[in-house]
Amino acid sequence: MALPNWRVGRVLGIPIHVHASWFAVFFFVTWSLATGYLPETLPGLSAPRYWGMGGFAALLLFLSVLLHELGHSYVALRYKIPIKQITLFIFGGMAHMGKEPPSPRAEFLIAMAGPLVSLILGAGCLGGAMAVDSFFARSGVEGLVVLGSLLGMVNVQLGLFNLIPGFPLDGGRVLRAGLWAWNKDFNRATSQAALVGIGFGVALGLIGAGLMVGAWSGALEHSIATNGGWLIFIGAFLFSAALASRRQAALQTSFAAVTVRQVMVHRVVTLLPDMSVQDAVNQYFVAHGFGGFPVCEGGQVLGVVTVQDVQALPTALWPWRRVREIMRPASPVFCIPPDWSVMQALDRMGQGGWDRLVVMENEEIVGLITRSAIAHFLQLRGSESLGVRGKASGA
Repeated sequence: MALPNWRVGRVLGIPIHVHASWFAVFFFVTWSLATGYLPETLPGLSAPRYWGMGGFAALLLFLSVLLHELGHSYVALRYKIPIKQITLFIFGGMAHMGKEPPSPRAEFLIAMAGPLVSLILGAGCLGGAMAVDSFFARSGVEGLVVLGSLLGMVNVQLGLFNLIPGFPLDGGRVLRAGLWAWNKDFNRATSQAALVGIGFGVALGLIGAGLMVGAWSGALEHSIATNGGWLIFIGAFLFSAALASRRQAALQTSFAAVTVRQVMVHRVVTLLPDMSVQDAVNQYFVAHGFGGFPVCEGGQVLGVVTVQDVQALPTALWPWRRVREIMRPASPVFCIPPDWSVMQALDRMGQGGWDRLVVMENEEIVGLITRSAIAHFLQLRGSESLGVRGKASGA
């Protein structure tokens, strides 16, 4: 079961969410600062004060991660790429972009924006800590110096780590931008950058394992084992994310070779806008078993009605409400031509929040394409022709 997340605010019009896993890492960071780093650098304080400072520092660290993601998001918005939300979770943060960048240049600038923000923050915090230490020495500001130094080091490390050229890290996205510009194939560039990401994931895991073995054998300090565990954890995450990206790229390459005409449902059943919801249920939803129907009048597509739209209306009102009252109005983006690729159709569905699109040719309805039809097509074709087995990612 997927863990929940909660919306905690909005910045630049982007919803900010906190994943349930964030609380675990927040507690761990606070605990490690309160029981290790702070007592070593600021001896002589009380335990409650260490815990308070640790919690405050952890919040500032995650604020730094949020600013990193906002750097990506700001540049993406300049390229008209919608940002659905930013989620803070156990590995830091993630900006959920509504579509892929339009060009290698856009990809490069979006990817570099996050590390640049982190490095600027790191330099500013380190510089500020040095200035405070120089001008206010022995004035009871040791806590500010320690906090500034900590934030500076973490932001510099965050910026540099994300520049590792392994997809889906920011450095991997920079690599993808270069490969995309070189071979003019977005999916091929994604696959190649993800392969590098898989390699870095394995390398981090092996280094982490080596550190843990060295610590357990006594060749290294015992505290090194914790660093080794984190490297294994991060390496496993990078490996799995890169592997999923590589599979997704293979899927998208397959979709690019399949046209809407090959996948669409040719027998299109439409509803009239002025029929009652009760008649629509009895004569169409029950009789045909489809999940939704286009609403048409005079050859014009007015909207679409789905099972969910019907279920949202109380049963007692079905005889009295008309289909046009519950349908989701169509727009020009709701109709696509049959020679589009399935990948283009999925992108259009994602942009408009649709689960089905009307296929039109010569101003006439010739078919209907749905997410379920795409999934069924994949199952029928199998792994031999599409390179995947029974899974339609993003559908």
